[in-house]
Amino acid sequence: MDLGINGRRAIVCAASKGLGRGCALALAREGVELVINARTRVELEATAEAIRKSTGVKVTAVAGDVTTEAGRQALLAACPAPDILINNAGGPPPGDFKDFSMDDWRKAVEGNMITPLALIKATVYGMTERGFGRIVNITSYAVKAPMPSLELSNGARSGLTGAVSALSRRVASRNVTINGLLPGPFETDRLRTSSRKMAEQKGLSYEAMHALRKKEVPAGRFGTTEEFGAMAAFLCSAHAGYITGQNIVLDGGSFPGML
Repeated sequence: MDLGINGRRAIVCAASKGLGRGCALALAREGVELVINARTRVELEATAEAIRKSTGVKVTAVAGDVTTEAGRQALLAACPAPDILINNAGGPPPGDFKDFSMDDWRKAVEGNMITPLALIKATVYGMTERGFGRIVNITSYAVKAPMPSLELSNGARSGLTGAVSALSRRVASRNVTINGLLPGPFETDRLRTSSRKMAEQKGLSYEAMHALRKKEVPAGRFGTTEEFGAMAAFLCSAHAGYITGQNIVLDGGSFPGML
């Protein structure tokens, strides 16, 4: 299917690896020009070059911390009028509620709520003026099923979801959509790192722990970054203008509810 976005421009955050890279590559394969961001310049430049070579599209790498005003301004200077914005950031660390400081909460909200809101505010009104815009917020299925020990993530990501709910409906008539993608367990560095920590805590090998976690997924496997990117690309397509204000779970059937 031709997604109808060839020649569009996109900002993709946290795109050097994992789900962000999957989204960037999927968009590039549709002919979308990219401005990608991550904190680590070497990894980001390597990803940009790999996408250029495999797709032939223009890819601009902007290394920096988008949780800072300077980082966001540098990103927006490279692409002041994007047609597509994919917000993405690593989640706050797990822990015990009693141990979280107020600074922990502020950092979580800054990274997973304030930063995407700032980028949305800076770009969404230009999208409405031009009559096309697609915003995808990569959050977590914890938005629908809050998880113990992930209170920092539960709170910040749910705050973002609530903050854009009314806006997504306000801009829909101008062919601008805002949706959330809620990943469950995907085969990423973050998942592998958490499996190693869990293995240490339970006295198991990494391989055994990773296999146990995989068995817990009804699909019998972890998701791939390619699958995630394909879903993101469709939400950014010309065919998805009637989908907005939604939180779409990609988790192999792990979420145990209907909504």
